[in-house]
Amino acid sequence: MHSITDSQEQQAVRQLHSKVDQFFDNFSLGTLLNRAGIRKLRGTSPIRLLKSIFMLAFSQENFFRGIVERKQEFGKDAAYALLQGTNYNWRRLLLQLAAKIVTVFSLLTEEPKRKVLIIDDSTYERPHSRKVELLTRVHDNCRKRFTRGFKLLTMAWSDGYSTLPVDFALLSSRDPEKRLWDEERQLDRRCCAARRRKEAVTKSTDLLDGMIKRIMGSGIDFGYILMDSWFAFPSIIRKLHQHRPVICMLKDIPSIRFRYQGVSRRVGELYRNLNKRPGRARILAGATVELASGLPAKIIFVRHRSTKNWLALLSTDLELGEEEIVQTYGKRWDIEVMFKVVKHYLNLEKEVQMRNFDGLIAHATVVLIRYCFLSFQQRMDNDERALGSLFYACAEEIRDITLLEAFQRIMTLALDKIRQLGEFAEDAVRRIIDVVMGTACHMLLSPAGDGRNKNILTAS
Repeated sequence: MHSITDSQEQQAVRQLHSKVDQFFDNFSLGTLLNRAGIRKLRGTSPIRLLKSIFMLAFSQENFFRGIVERKQEFGKDAAYALLQGTNYNWRRLLLQLAAKIVTVFSLLTEEPKRKVLIIDDSTYERPHSRKVELLTRVHDNCRKRFTRGFKLLTMAWSDGYSTLPVDFALLSSRDPEKRLWDEERQLDRRCCAARRRKEAVTKSTDLLDGMIKRIMGSGIDFGYILMDSWFAFPSIIRKLHQHRPVICMLKDIPSIRFRYQGVSRRVGELYRNLNKRPGRARILAGATVELASGLPAKIIFVRHRSTKNWLALLSTDLELGEEEIVQTYGKRWDIEVMFKVVKHYLNLEKEVQMRNFDGLIAHATVVLIRYCFLSFQQRMDNDERALGSLFYACAEEIRDITLLEAFQRIMTLALDKIRQLGEFAEDAVRRIIDVVMGTACHMLLSPAGDGRNKNILTAS
Protein backbone atom coordinates (compact mmCIF):
# COMPACT_ATOMS: atom_id res chain seq x y z
CA MET A 1 0.00 0.00 0.00
CA HIS A 2 2.79 2.34 0.92
CA SER A 3 4.68 1.46 -2.25
CA ILE A 4 1.62 2.37 -4.36
CA THR A 5 1.27 5.71 -2.58
CA ASP A 6 4.99 6.43 -2.94
CA SER A 7 4.84 5.55 -6.63
CA GLN A 8 1.89 7.92 -7.17
CA GLU A 9 3.69 10.71 -5.34
CA GLN A 10 6.84 10.17 -7.40
CA GLN A 11 4.79 10.21 -10.59
CA ALA A 12 3.10 13.47 -9.52
CA VAL A 13 6.51 15.01 -8.79
CA ARG A 14 7.80 13.96 -12.22
CA GLN A 15 4.72 15.40 -13.93
CA LEU A 16 5.15 18.68 -12.06
CA HIS A 17 8.83 18.94 -13.02
CA SER A 18 7.91 18.14 -16.60
CA LYS A 19 5.31 20.90 -16.72
CA VAL A 20 7.68 23.41 -15.13
CA ASP A 21 10.41 22.50 -17.63
CA GLN A 22 7.94 22.86 -20.47
CA PHE A 23 6.78 26.25 -19.14
CA PHE A 24 10.37 27.50 -18.93
CA ASP A 25 11.09 26.24 -22.46
CA ASN A 26 7.88 27.47 -24.10
CA PHE A 27 8.37 31.00 -22.83
CA SER A 28 12.16 31.05 -23.22
CA LEU A 29 12.93 31.95 -19.61
CA GLY A 30 16.65 31.67 -20.33
CA THR A 31 16.40 34.31 -23.05
CA LEU A 32 14.24 36.55 -20.86
CA LEU A 33 16.80 36.30 -18.05
CA ASN A 34 19.51 37.37 -20.45
CA ARG A 35 17.46 40.35 -21.65
CA ALA A 36 16.93 41.36 -18.03
CA GLY A 37 20.69 41.41 -17.48
CA ILE A 38 20.62 38.26 -15.34
CA ARG A 39 23.57 36.39 -16.82
CA LYS A 40 26.03 33.74 -15.78
CA LEU A 41 29.25 35.14 -14.38
CA ARG A 42 30.68 31.88 -13.07
CA GLY A 43 29.46 28.49 -11.91
CA THR A 44 25.80 27.52 -12.28
CA SER A 45 23.60 29.16 -14.92
CA PRO A 46 20.88 31.60 -13.77
CA ILE A 47 18.13 29.46 -15.30
CA ARG A 48 19.19 26.49 -13.14
CA LEU A 49 19.26 28.66 -10.01
CA LEU A 50 15.90 30.24 -10.83
CA LYS A 51 14.27 26.85 -11.38
CA SER A 52 15.55 25.53 -8.05
CA ILE A 53 14.14 28.51 -6.16
CA PHE A 54 10.96 28.38 -8.24
CA MET A 55 10.28 24.78 -7.15
CA LEU A 56 10.57 25.43 -3.40
CA ALA A 57 6.88 26.22 -2.86
CA PHE A 58 5.77 23.09 -4.73
CA SER A 59 8.07 20.88 -2.66
CA GLN A 60 6.84 22.59 0.54
CA GLU A 61 10.31 23.77 1.52
CA ASN A 62 11.58 27.19 2.47
CA PHE A 63 14.80 28.73 1.19
CA PHE A 64 16.89 27.51 4.12
CA ARG A 65 15.82 23.86 3.96
CA GLY A 66 15.62 23.63 0.19
CA ILE A 67 18.70 25.63 -0.83
CA VAL A 68 21.01 26.26 2.13
CA GLU A 69 20.85 22.87 3.87
CA ARG A 70 20.22 20.59 0.91
CA LYS A 71 23.15 19.49 -1.23
CA GLN A 72 22.70 20.99 -4.68
CA GLU A 73 24.75 21.27 -7.83
CA PHE A 74 25.56 24.78 -6.65
CA GLY A 75 26.42 26.40 -3.34
CA LYS A 76 24.14 28.63 -1.32
CA ASP A 77 26.33 31.62 -2.22
CA ALA A 78 25.32 31.24 -5.86
CA ALA A 79 21.63 31.42 -4.95
CA TYR A 80 22.16 34.45 -2.73
CA ALA A 81 24.18 36.15 -5.48
CA LEU A 82 21.33 35.63 -7.93
CA LEU A 83 18.76 37.21 -5.61
CA GLN A 84 20.95 40.10 -4.46
CA GLY A 85 22.42 41.28 -7.75
CA THR A 86 22.21 45.06 -8.00
CA ASN A 87 22.13 45.19 -11.81
CA TYR A 88 19.50 42.50 -12.36
CA ASN A 89 16.29 43.90 -13.85
CA TRP A 90 13.67 41.64 -12.27
CA ARG A 91 10.89 44.00 -13.34
CA ARG A 92 11.76 43.49 -16.98
CA LEU A 93 11.80 39.72 -16.51
CA LEU A 94 8.28 39.63 -15.06
CA LEU A 95 6.91 42.11 -17.58
CA GLN A 96 8.31 40.29 -20.61
CA LEU A 97 7.08 36.92 -19.35
CA ALA A 98 3.61 38.30 -18.66
CA ALA A 99 3.51 39.89 -22.12
CA LYS A 100 4.24 36.52 -23.74
CA ILE A 101 1.51 34.77 -21.75
CA VAL A 102 -0.97 37.57 -22.46
CA THR A 103 -0.31 37.04 -26.17
CA VAL A 104 -1.46 33.43 -25.79
CA PHE A 105 -4.48 34.34 -23.67
CA SER A 106 -5.48 37.10 -26.10
CA LEU A 107 -6.08 34.47 -28.77
CA LEU A 108 -8.93 33.23 -26.60
CA THR A 109 -10.56 36.59 -25.86
CA GLU A 110 -10.89 38.75 -28.93
CA GLU A 111 -12.90 41.65 -27.49
CA PRO A 112 -10.37 44.18 -26.06
CA LYS A 113 -12.86 45.63 -23.55
CA ARG A 114 -13.01 42.34 -21.70
CA LYS A 115 -9.34 42.71 -20.78
CA VAL A 116 -8.66 44.89 -17.76
CA LEU A 117 -5.71 46.14 -15.75
CA ILE A 118 -6.33 45.93 -11.99
CA ILE A 119 -4.49 48.16 -9.51
CA ASP A 120 -4.32 47.29 -5.83
CA ASP A 121 -1.93 47.02 -2.92
CA SER A 122 -1.54 44.51 -0.13
CA THR A 123 0.48 44.23 3.05
CA TYR A 124 3.80 42.39 2.85
CA GLU A 125 4.35 41.43 6.48
CA ARG A 126 7.65 40.94 8.28
CA PRO A 127 6.26 41.12 11.83
CA HIS A 128 9.27 39.67 13.65
CA SER A 129 12.03 41.40 11.66
CA ARG A 130 14.12 44.31 12.84
CA LYS A 131 17.14 44.83 10.59
CA VAL A 132 15.53 44.41 7.19
CA GLU A 133 16.50 47.14 4.74
CA LEU A 134 13.80 49.86 4.43
CA LEU A 135 11.53 48.02 6.86
CA THR A 136 8.69 50.22 8.09
CA ARG A 137 5.39 50.14 9.94
CA VAL A 138 2.45 49.76 7.57
CA HIS A 139 -1.28 49.76 8.16
CA ASP A 140 -3.10 46.55 7.30
CA ASN A 141 -6.46 47.71 5.92
CA CYS A 142 -8.06 44.28 6.32
CA ARG A 143 -7.11 43.73 9.95
CA LYS A 144 -7.31 47.42 10.89
CA ARG A 145 -3.95 47.41 12.64
CA PHE A 146 -0.30 48.34 12.11
CA THR A 147 2.42 45.78 11.45
CA ARG A 148 6.04 45.67 10.33
CA GLY A 149 6.66 45.17 6.66
CA PHE A 150 6.02 46.83 3.30
CA LYS A 151 3.20 47.66 0.92
CA LEU A 152 3.08 45.55 -2.23
CA LEU A 153 1.64 47.76 -4.98
CA THR A 154 0.63 45.43 -7.81
CA MET A 155 -0.85 45.68 -11.28
CA ALA A 156 -2.51 42.57 -12.71
CA TRP A 157 -3.96 41.86 -16.14
CA SER A 158 -7.22 39.92 -16.37
CA ASP A 159 -9.67 38.87 -19.03
CA GLY A 160 -12.21 37.65 -16.48
CA TYR A 161 -10.93 34.09 -16.73
CA SER A 162 -7.19 34.27 -16.10
CA THR A 163 -5.16 36.74 -14.06
CA LEU A 164 -1.49 37.62 -14.49
CA PRO A 165 0.68 39.90 -12.32
CA VAL A 166 2.51 42.23 -14.71
CA ASP A 167 4.31 44.74 -12.47
CA PHE A 168 4.78 45.56 -8.80
CA ALA A 169 6.54 47.94 -6.43
CA LEU A 170 7.61 47.13 -2.88
CA LEU A 171 6.99 50.29 -0.86
CA SER A 172 8.40 51.58 2.40
CA SER A 173 7.64 54.91 4.13
CA ARG A 174 8.56 58.26 2.62
CA ASP A 175 9.36 59.59 6.10
CA PRO A 176 12.86 58.46 7.23
CA GLU A 177 11.79 58.69 10.87
CA LYS A 178 9.08 56.09 10.31
CA ARG A 179 11.44 53.59 8.74
CA LEU A 180 12.72 51.01 11.21
CA TRP A 181 15.90 50.31 9.24
CA ASP A 182 17.35 52.46 6.46
CA GLU A 183 19.38 51.69 3.36
CA GLU A 184 22.44 49.57 4.01
CA ARG A 185 24.80 50.79 1.30
CA GLN A 186 25.46 53.49 -1.25
CA LEU A 187 24.77 52.47 -4.83
CA ASP A 188 25.28 53.84 -8.31
CA ARG A 189 22.06 55.75 -8.96
CA ARG A 190 21.86 54.32 -12.47
CA CYS A 191 21.62 50.67 -11.41
CA CYS A 192 18.34 48.77 -10.96
CA ALA A 193 18.86 48.39 -7.21
CA ALA A 194 19.15 52.15 -6.68
CA ARG A 195 16.04 52.83 -8.77
CA ARG A 196 14.05 50.28 -6.78
CA ARG A 197 15.09 51.91 -3.51
CA LYS A 198 14.11 55.34 -4.79
CA GLU A 199 10.77 53.89 -5.87
CA ALA A 200 10.25 52.33 -2.44
CA VAL A 201 10.15 55.75 -0.75
CA THR A 202 7.92 57.35 -3.38
CA LYS A 203 4.21 57.97 -2.89
CA SER A 204 2.31 55.03 -4.36
CA THR A 205 -0.04 57.16 -6.46
CA ASP A 206 2.95 58.86 -8.09
CA LEU A 207 4.10 55.49 -9.44
CA LEU A 208 0.88 54.50 -11.21
CA ASP A 209 1.36 56.51 -14.40
CA GLY A 210 4.89 55.23 -15.01
CA MET A 211 3.91 51.63 -14.32
CA ILE A 212 1.03 51.77 -16.79
CA LYS A 213 3.28 53.30 -19.46
CA ARG A 214 5.75 50.44 -19.02
CA ILE A 215 2.99 47.85 -19.24
CA MET A 216 1.53 49.33 -22.40
CA GLY A 217 5.01 49.74 -23.87
CA SER A 218 5.59 46.00 -23.46
CA GLY A 219 2.62 45.27 -25.75
CA ILE A 220 0.09 44.29 -23.07
CA ASP A 221 -3.31 45.68 -24.04
CA PHE A 222 -6.44 46.14 -21.97
CA GLY A 223 -9.74 47.97 -22.21
CA TYR A 224 -10.19 49.41 -18.71
CA ILE A 225 -8.26 50.28 -15.57
CA LEU A 226 -9.90 49.01 -12.37
CA MET A 227 -9.03 50.21 -8.89
CA ASP A 228 -10.40 50.34 -5.38
CA SER A 229 -11.58 53.45 -3.55
CA TRP A 230 -8.11 53.81 -1.96
CA PHE A 231 -6.87 55.19 -5.30
CA ALA A 232 -10.09 56.86 -6.48
CA PHE A 233 -9.12 60.51 -6.26
CA PRO A 234 -10.08 62.91 -9.08
CA SER A 235 -6.47 63.83 -9.93
CA ILE A 236 -5.50 60.15 -10.24
CA ILE A 237 -8.62 59.28 -12.25
CA ARG A 238 -7.91 62.12 -14.68
CA LYS A 239 -4.27 61.11 -15.16
CA LEU A 240 -5.00 57.40 -15.67
CA HIS A 241 -7.91 58.14 -18.02
CA GLN A 242 -5.33 59.46 -20.49
CA HIS A 243 -4.29 55.84 -21.02
CA ARG A 244 -7.57 53.92 -20.75
CA PRO A 245 -11.05 54.46 -19.26
CA VAL A 246 -11.15 54.08 -15.49
CA ILE A 247 -13.72 52.17 -13.41
CA CYS A 248 -13.40 52.46 -9.65
CA MET A 249 -15.32 52.42 -6.38
CA LEU A 250 -15.82 55.74 -4.59
CA LYS A 251 -15.63 56.83 -0.98
CA ASP A 252 -18.08 59.32 0.45
CA ILE A 253 -15.60 61.82 1.88
CA PRO A 254 -15.78 65.64 1.88
CA SER A 255 -12.62 66.14 -0.17
CA ILE A 256 -13.99 64.20 -3.18
CA ARG A 257 -16.66 66.23 -4.96
CA PHE A 258 -18.33 66.08 -8.36
CA ARG A 259 -20.30 68.68 -10.30
CA TYR A 260 -23.88 67.69 -11.07
CA GLN A 261 -26.40 70.11 -12.57
CA GLY A 262 -24.05 73.01 -11.86
CA VAL A 263 -23.60 72.19 -8.16
CA SER A 264 -20.50 70.64 -6.55
CA ARG A 265 -21.55 67.68 -4.39
CA ARG A 266 -19.88 64.89 -2.46
CA VAL A 267 -20.98 61.34 -3.31
CA GLY A 268 -23.51 61.03 -0.47
CA GLU A 269 -25.16 64.34 -1.40
CA LEU A 270 -25.37 63.26 -5.01
CA TYR A 271 -27.13 60.04 -4.00
CA ARG A 272 -29.71 61.91 -1.91
CA ASN A 273 -30.52 64.22 -4.84
CA LEU A 274 -31.16 61.45 -7.36
CA ASN A 275 -34.46 59.71 -8.05
CA LYS A 276 -34.24 56.11 -6.87
CA ARG A 277 -35.54 53.19 -8.88
CA PRO A 278 -38.53 51.43 -7.34
CA GLY A 279 -38.66 47.94 -5.90
CA ARG A 280 -35.60 45.83 -5.23
CA ALA A 281 -33.54 47.05 -8.17
CA ARG A 282 -29.87 46.17 -7.79
CA ILE A 283 -28.79 49.43 -9.41
CA LEU A 284 -30.50 52.17 -7.42
CA ALA A 285 -29.60 55.28 -9.41
CA GLY A 286 -27.11 56.79 -11.83
CA ALA A 287 -25.94 60.18 -13.06
CA THR A 288 -23.42 61.79 -15.39
CA VAL A 289 -21.13 64.18 -13.50
CA GLU A 290 -17.95 66.18 -14.00
CA LEU A 291 -14.72 65.93 -12.08
CA ALA A 292 -13.03 69.10 -10.87
CA SER A 293 -10.82 68.96 -13.97
CA GLY A 294 -13.90 68.94 -16.21
CA LEU A 295 -13.60 65.27 -17.14
CA PRO A 296 -17.11 63.78 -17.55
CA ALA A 297 -17.86 60.51 -15.77
CA LYS A 298 -20.79 58.26 -14.96
CA ILE A 299 -21.57 57.33 -11.33
CA ILE A 300 -23.96 54.51 -10.46
CA PHE A 301 -25.20 53.45 -7.03
CA VAL A 302 -25.47 49.72 -6.28
CA ARG A 303 -27.64 48.25 -3.54
CA HIS A 304 -25.71 46.62 -0.69
CA ARG A 305 -27.13 43.13 -0.15
CA SER A 306 -26.34 42.91 3.56
CA THR A 307 -27.08 46.46 4.75
CA LYS A 308 -29.22 49.42 3.83
CA ASN A 309 -26.15 51.20 2.50
CA TRP A 310 -25.16 51.70 -1.11
CA LEU A 311 -21.94 51.37 -3.07
CA ALA A 312 -20.88 53.94 -5.66
CA LEU A 313 -19.03 53.01 -8.86
CA LEU A 314 -17.51 55.52 -11.28
CA SER A 315 -16.73 55.02 -14.96
CA THR A 316 -15.03 57.50 -17.27
CA ASP A 317 -16.47 55.62 -20.27
CA LEU A 318 -19.86 57.27 -20.74
CA GLU A 319 -20.91 54.78 -23.41
CA LEU A 320 -20.63 51.82 -21.04
CA GLY A 321 -24.01 50.66 -19.73
CA GLU A 322 -24.75 50.51 -16.01
CA GLU A 323 -24.85 46.72 -15.91
CA GLU A 324 -21.63 46.56 -17.92
CA ILE A 325 -19.94 48.83 -15.38
CA VAL A 326 -20.91 46.43 -12.60
CA GLN A 327 -19.82 43.39 -14.61
CA THR A 328 -16.46 44.93 -15.51
CA TYR A 329 -15.68 46.14 -12.00
CA GLY A 330 -16.50 42.67 -10.66
CA LYS A 331 -13.26 41.47 -12.24
CA ARG A 332 -11.34 43.43 -9.61
CA TRP A 333 -11.99 40.45 -7.34
CA ASP A 334 -9.37 38.51 -9.32
CA ILE A 335 -6.46 40.39 -7.76
CA GLU A 336 -7.76 39.60 -4.26
CA VAL A 337 -7.62 35.90 -5.11
CA MET A 338 -4.10 36.39 -6.44
CA PHE A 339 -2.94 38.03 -3.19
CA LYS A 340 -4.44 35.17 -1.21
CA VAL A 341 -2.64 32.57 -3.33
CA VAL A 342 0.80 34.20 -3.36
CA LYS A 343 0.76 34.74 0.40
CA HIS A 344 -0.76 31.53 1.71
CA TYR A 345 0.17 29.00 -0.97
CA LEU A 346 3.24 30.38 -2.77
CA ASN A 347 4.99 31.57 0.40
CA LEU A 348 5.59 35.22 -0.47
CA GLU A 349 6.15 36.30 3.12
CA LYS A 350 7.63 33.24 4.81
CA GLU A 351 9.89 31.46 2.32
CA VAL A 352 12.97 33.66 2.75
CA GLN A 353 14.17 35.75 5.67
CA MET A 354 16.51 38.01 3.72
CA ARG A 355 17.45 41.44 5.01
CA ASN A 356 18.66 42.81 1.69
CA PHE A 357 16.07 44.83 -0.26
CA ASP A 358 17.28 43.47 -3.61
CA GLY A 359 16.69 39.95 -2.33
CA LEU A 360 13.11 40.82 -1.37
CA ILE A 361 12.44 42.24 -4.86
CA ALA A 362 13.95 39.19 -6.57
CA HIS A 363 12.08 36.71 -4.40
CA ALA A 364 8.75 38.53 -4.87
CA THR A 365 9.34 38.33 -8.64
CA VAL A 366 9.95 34.57 -8.44
CA VAL A 367 6.72 34.14 -6.44
CA LEU A 368 4.74 36.10 -9.04
CA ILE A 369 6.29 33.99 -11.81
CA ARG A 370 4.97 30.95 -9.94
CA TYR A 371 1.52 32.48 -10.08
CA CYS A 372 1.94 33.09 -13.83
CA PHE A 373 2.78 29.39 -14.19
CA LEU A 374 -0.31 28.31 -12.24
CA SER A 375 -2.56 30.69 -14.15
CA PHE A 376 -1.22 29.49 -17.49
CA GLN A 377 -1.48 25.84 -16.50
CA GLN A 378 -5.04 26.26 -15.27
CA ARG A 379 -6.03 27.98 -18.53
CA MET A 380 -4.44 25.36 -20.74
CA ASP A 381 -5.99 22.46 -18.84
CA ASN A 382 -9.51 23.83 -18.40
CA ASP A 383 -10.27 26.03 -21.41
CA GLU A 384 -11.55 23.99 -24.33
CA ARG A 385 -10.76 26.87 -26.68
CA ALA A 386 -7.07 26.27 -26.04
CA LEU A 387 -7.14 23.17 -28.24
CA GLY A 388 -5.03 24.20 -31.24
CA SER A 389 -7.22 23.44 -34.24
CA LEU A 390 -10.45 23.50 -32.24
CA PHE A 391 -9.66 27.05 -31.19
CA TYR A 392 -10.05 28.35 -34.72
CA ALA A 393 -13.31 26.47 -35.23
CA CYS A 394 -14.84 27.74 -32.02
CA ALA A 395 -16.72 31.02 -32.51
CA GLU A 396 -18.01 31.50 -28.98
CA GLU A 397 -15.67 33.46 -26.72
CA ILE A 398 -15.02 32.72 -23.08
CA ARG A 399 -18.12 33.46 -21.05
CA ASP A 400 -17.81 36.85 -19.37
CA ILE A 401 -18.87 37.06 -15.74
CA THR A 402 -22.62 37.50 -15.33
CA LEU A 403 -24.24 40.47 -13.65
CA LEU A 404 -25.15 38.31 -10.65
CA GLU A 405 -21.55 37.11 -10.30
CA ALA A 406 -20.34 40.70 -10.54
CA PHE A 407 -22.67 41.75 -7.73
CA GLN A 408 -21.45 38.86 -5.61
CA ARG A 409 -17.85 39.90 -6.15
CA ILE A 410 -18.52 43.54 -5.33
CA MET A 411 -20.47 42.65 -2.22
CA THR A 412 -17.62 40.44 -1.04
CA LEU A 413 -15.16 43.25 -1.60
CA ALA A 414 -17.40 45.41 0.60
CA LEU A 415 -17.38 43.05 3.60
CA ASP A 416 -15.16 45.48 5.46
CA LYS A 417 -18.15 47.81 5.70
CA ILE A 418 -20.06 45.06 7.52
CA ARG A 419 -17.28 44.97 10.07
CA GLN A 420 -17.58 48.70 10.60
CA LEU A 421 -21.31 48.41 11.18
CA GLY A 422 -20.80 45.63 13.71
CA GLU A 423 -23.75 43.58 12.46
CA PHE A 424 -21.70 40.38 12.34
CA ALA A 425 -19.04 39.08 14.67
CA GLU A 426 -15.51 39.43 13.36
CA ASP A 427 -14.99 35.65 13.44
CA ALA A 428 -18.09 35.11 11.32
CA VAL A 429 -16.92 37.63 8.71
CA ARG A 430 -13.46 36.05 8.65
CA ARG A 431 -14.96 32.58 8.16
CA ILE A 432 -17.04 33.86 5.24
CA ILE A 433 -13.95 35.33 3.59
CA ASP A 434 -11.84 32.22 4.26
CA VAL A 435 -14.46 29.91 2.76
CA VAL A 436 -14.84 32.01 -0.40
CA MET A 437 -11.13 32.62 -0.85
CA GLY A 438 -10.22 29.03 0.01
CA THR A 439 -12.61 27.72 -2.62
CA ALA A 440 -11.22 30.08 -5.25
CA CYS A 441 -7.64 29.15 -4.37
CA HIS A 442 -8.49 25.43 -4.46
CA MET A 443 -9.93 25.84 -7.95
CA LEU A 444 -6.78 27.60 -9.13
CA LEU A 445 -4.43 25.09 -7.52
CA SER A 446 -6.39 21.97 -8.51
CA PRO A 447 -4.34 19.18 -10.11
CA ALA A 448 -3.64 19.67 -13.78
CA GLY A 449 -5.61 17.76 -16.34
CA ASP A 450 -4.29 15.57 -19.09
CA GLY A 451 -2.27 18.34 -20.76
CA ARG A 452 -4.41 18.14 -23.85
CA ASN A 453 -4.22 21.85 -24.62
CA LYS A 454 -0.52 22.18 -25.35
CA ASN A 455 -1.16 22.94 -29.02
CA ILE A 456 -2.26 26.49 -28.35
CA LEU A 457 1.39 27.50 -28.12
CA THR A 458 2.07 26.24 -31.61
CA ALA A 459 -1.19 27.74 -32.83
CA SER A 460 -0.18 31.16 -31.52
